[in-house]
Amino acid sequence: MKTNITLLIIVFVLVTSCNNISKDENYIDITQLKTAYSSGDISKWPKPNLDSTINKAEFEDIGALGKVKFPKDNPYSKEKEKLGKILFFDPRLSVSGQIACASCHNPELAWTDNSTRSFGHNRQTGARNSMTILNAGFAHSLFWDGRAISLEDQARFPIKDPVEMNEELNIAVDKIAEIKGYKPLFEAAFGNDSISLKRIQKAIATFERTITSYKTRFDKFVEGDSTKLNNQEVLGLHVFRTKARCINCHNTPYFSDNKFHNDGQTLFGTKFEDFGRYNVTNNVDDIGKFRTPTLREVSRTGPWMHHGHFPSLLDVVELYNLGNPAPIQKKYLGTARDTLIPEISPILKKLDLNKTEIDALVAFLETLSSSRGRILIPELPE
Repeated sequence: MKTNITLLIIVFVLVTSCNNISKDENYIDITQLKTAYSSGDISKWPKPNLDSTINKAEFEDIGALGKVKFPKDNPYSKEKEKLGKILFFDPRLSVSGQIACASCHNPELAWTDNSTRSFGHNRQTGARNSMTILNAGFAHSLFWDGRAISLEDQARFPIKDPVEMNEELNIAVDKIAEIKGYKPLFEAAFGNDSISLKRIQKAIATFERTITSYKTRFDKFVEGDSTKLNNQEVLGLHVFRTKARCINCHNTPYFSDNKFHNDGQTLFGTKFEDFGRYNVTNNVDDIGKFRTPTLREVSRTGPWMHHGHFPSLLDVVELYNLGNPAPIQKKYLGTARDTLIPEISPILKKLDLNKTEIDALVAFLETLSSSRGRILIPELPE
């Protein structure tokens, strides 16, 4: 009898420890968290831990991803998507005839290249890590520094960049125009066979807007299927929105606020120094600011950060846990360069996450990735 009672007590303790979060951390019961987050009603979710700098009226919480909206001046058509897909994979837009958009945005690698920094013309190494174009239709600006204001605008940059495709825009257009097989494709997409840079941009942008994630386990969970996340992942979701403060920048169903922040990764004074948004605006307030990347598909799009120096998600979480310290070498203080020393965003704070919370947060981030899917590489026209 005593043995049975002892076993019951042990089982009760184990179940309680699995289903309840430490009271010291002020968490509610994990079962209640799972019920709230999978209710399909965001009003039932615990309140997010928002920094005082966040505009509460503009804030939009995370959630299931909706559908991409196509701009009025470039509406969707199946013919335009087909043309854009072919152009995306066509290396003849480059001066060497060997580099296409897909060279750095490989569909087999989550539409990135999984390299620290991408190789371009003559095997030159670029300055930054290639961002995935998965779900790029939800972005308000493109590139880490936001220099492109739309996907249409973005399409021209890699073509003329000497470290990427290294081709003059007018020459790239002429080369496409000389390919007879493109004539019927442009006519089907735009009503006549005239080929121009603007039409090339619109076609590529149309195709890119169709590159979206399949529903993730997270999406299915918050839409009402409570079985899609386990207890650890639910804890990670809660930590993401509360103690870890990730929600301050990685919000909206796109998991990005589409804004620019200095998260301490300027690498000031090193050979990898990068002032980010400042290079576009020349505004000293933008020194070290980079566009908040989406976290959707994040477990598949490493290495991470604009410089690609983080080989694992755990490394990224650990750095944020420390408050993203960015020590400045003393030799620059009091010199002409000290006016360029970047100021880290006030949103960043030391988090004091414990190992359980860190592991849970990483586990949650992995639920934001969908199945890989497959895409057929198109035949290029002649």
